[in-house]
Amino acid sequence: MPESSFSVLHFIGALTLDESSEIRFSIDAYRGYRYASIRKYLTAGEYTGATRAGITMTPEIVKAVAPLLAALPDDPAKLEDQELGKFAKRPGMSVIVRVSSFKGTRGLDFRQWQEDDAYKGWTKKGIRLPVEKIKEIKELFAKMAAALAE
Repeated sequence: MPESSFSVLHFIGALTLDESSEIRFSIDAYRGYRYASIRKYLTAGEYTGATRAGITMTPEIVKAVAPLLAALPDDPAKLEDQELGKFAKRPGMSVIVRVSSFKGTRGLDFRQWQEDDAYKGWTKKGIRLPVEKIKEIKELFAKMAAALAE
C-alpha cells in the first residue's frame, strides 16, 4: 500500500439517521497518520457512499473530547446549549465541539474553525449529530477512543 493512500483501519459503528442515511465512526489512516473519522453516508438512492458531511480528528482530540461527552446526561432534554471545547487540530485550525440549536433543531456539533491570515471563521468541514441519540453517540465515541488507545 502506498504511503499516500487512504484506508479504514477499524470500523467502530454506525448511527442510523433514517432508512437512507447513517453516520459512521471509524479509525482511518492517510499518509501514515491515524485519525478518527465521523462521516455521513447515504445508503440508498442514485448515490451510495460517503457525503461531504464529516470531520476527522487527531487521537489527541478524541482523547480530550471523550470524557467531556461521557459527562453529558443521557437524557437529551437535560442537555443545555454549550461549547464543550476548542481543540487544536494543526496550526491555524481547531475543532470546536458544542451542543447547539440551529433552525429549530438541537444537535451535537463537531465543526472546524480556521484562524489564520487568510480567513477567520467556520469552515465547511463538520458534522451535526442528533441529540436524541446522545447515548449511542457517547458509546460510539468511547469505542473510538479505546480503539485509538490500542
